[in-house]
Order: sequence, then structure tokens, then C-alpha cells
Amino acid sequence: MMKVGLTGSIAVGKSFVLDVLRELGARTIDADAIAREVVAPGTQGLEAVVNEFGKDTLKPDGSLDRSKLGQIVFADEARRQKLNSILHPFIIKRQDELLRQWNEETPNAIAVIDAALMIESGGYKRFDKLIVVHCRPEIQLQRLMKREGMSQPEAERRIESQMPQAEKIKYADFLIETSGEFETTRTQVESVWQQLQLANSSSS
Repeated sequence: MMKVGLTGSIAVGKSFVLDVLRELGARTIDADAIAREVVAPGTQGLEAVVNEFGKDTLKPDGSLDRSKLGQIVFADEARRQKLNSILHPFIIKRQDELLRQWNEETPNAIAVIDAALMIESGGYKRFDKLIVVHCRPEIQLQRLMKREGMSQPEAERRIESQMPQAEKIKYADFLIETSGEFETTRTQVESVWQQLQLANSSSS
């Protein structure tokens, strides 16, 4: 089974690209969904986060208050790194479980794993190919402000806390640029998918 990493900075359109790849036939893992799964009530992940960041990060129903935790970690680089170091092993373990299961079920499949911090963590090295999604900086900023209801200074701080897009692009086997219309992006995704299928069939 071919394992493909999908990454890019915040608010550049990774989710849309992942959705198109799923439509085209890829088996997909959304790292954000896995990240929520590993801190669900009753999990070791949630217990570890609360031990580090305090019970104030919990909602009254016992679930994680992601907004409150975000305010803590995006205001302090060291705290953000600490959160990543806590959650990363749980996320990788869950991804590997799914990949093993899929490899048994569909050994000729192409699996695509979406994660924002794949390059920063070194996790991209686990994959056969890497797709980097990117867009123009002003579009990224507007998307983030609209999506999260943030002020411009807040959104700029969030973007600046991540590796620059230009740096991520250097690691890519495939690039998908999402500044234009959805259909323009979809055409790029379809092209990348065809290339992945060719590479997968020639290696199997």
C-alpha cells in the first residue's frame, strides 16, 4: 500500500484536497479528526493534557475545551511544543493502527494522511510521497480570519507560529496551489492522483 503524506500551513485548503482525494478513491486519514479522537473523554491523551495544562482546559461536560487550550498554546511557543510532544505519540499510534488494518484489507490502495505539522515533526519521512498544499499569503490570512472569526493580528500570530509556506514547499513531491477557484484546485488534485496511481502500479 502506498502511503502519502498531505500537509500545508493553516487555512490553505488541505481539507478540500483531502475530500477530493477521498472521492477519487484514496483511503484517507484526517489528522485533526485523529487529534480529537485521542483526547476524547476517558482517553489517556485527555488525561495527559489535563495533567499538563490543568482542569481549566475542560468543558463542564468533561470534554476538552479546544478554544481555551488554543489560547494557551498559541500565545506561548514552549507550551505549544509541549502539547505537540504529548499528543504526537498518541496520534502516530492511531494512524499506524489504521494503516496496518488498511494494508491487510486493501494492499494495493493509496492511503493519504493529512497533518499540518508533518514536516516540523519529521513525520513526513514515514511516507512514500509528500503532497504540500499552499496558497497566496493574503488569501491564507483572509481564510483564517473568516473561518475562525479572528482579528487580523490574531490570525497573523497563528500563521507566524508555523513553518513558512515557502519552507514547506521545498519538501514536496507534489504541489497543489489553492489560491484560485475550487475547480482549478480539483484539476490539480486529479492530476496528482493520476501520478500517484501510476507510481503505485509500477511499484506493486
